[in-house]
Amino acid sequence: MRVGIIGRGGMADALGTQWRRAGHEVVAGSRSGGLREAAEYGTDAVLLAVPYEAVVEVVGGLGDALRGKLLIDCTNPVGPGFGLLTCGGPSAAERIAAAAPSARVVKAFNLCHVDVWRLTPPVFDGRPLAVPLCGDDEGALTVVRRLVRDLGCEPLNAGGLDRAGLLEATAALLIGLWVGEGADAQAISPPLAYSGV
Repeated sequence: MRVGIIGRGGMADALGTQWRRAGHEVVAGSRSGGLREAAEYGTDAVLLAVPYEAVVEVVGGLGDALRGKLLIDCTNPVGPGFGLLTCGGPSAAERIAAAAPSARVVKAFNLCHVDVWRLTPPVFDGRPLAVPLCGDDEGALTVVRRLVRDLGCEPLNAGGLDRAGLLEATAALLIGLWVGEGADAQAISPPLAYSGV
C-alpha cells in the first residue's frame, strides 16, 4: 500500500518504519516541507501525526490533496493536567472530519506511547496489543485493520466516529495515570471473564 504521513515526529517515524518493514511504500512530510506531497502520495491511507493543536489547520490547508482519502487520526487532545482539550465539544477526530469533509476519518493508534509502536511486534505477556478503531466507512476500516495487523497487533471495533471522543478521553485518563501518577493503568481492567459479559 501507499501510505502518506503528515508529520515527521516520533509517531510518524515509529509507525512509518514498521509499515515500511511490512512492505508498504511510505512518504512523510512536515509543515517545514513535503506536506502536500505526502498527502497526495497516500493513495491508500494518510496518517495524521502532528500535534493536536495544529491538526485542524494543517488538514484544512491541504484541501483537494485529501479529497476522498482515508485519514488515520492518532492525535490526542490532552492538555495541562492531563485534561481533555475537546471536553464538551466535538472530538478531535470529528473536527478533522469537518475540516476535510470528503475524507474518510478513522481514529486509531492514539492509546500508546511512541515506544510501543517501535516494538516488533508489540506483544505483552503473550498477547498481541489490541488497537481500538472508530470510523464510519467500512472500506477505510478494512485498510486500517490491515495496517494494524501488519504491526503484529489486533484491531478492535470501537464503533463509529461519534465514539472517537471516548478513545480520546481514555487516552487522557491513561496518560494521567501512567505519567501523572506512575500507576499501572492496565490494572484497572479485569480479565474478560470478570467483565460481566
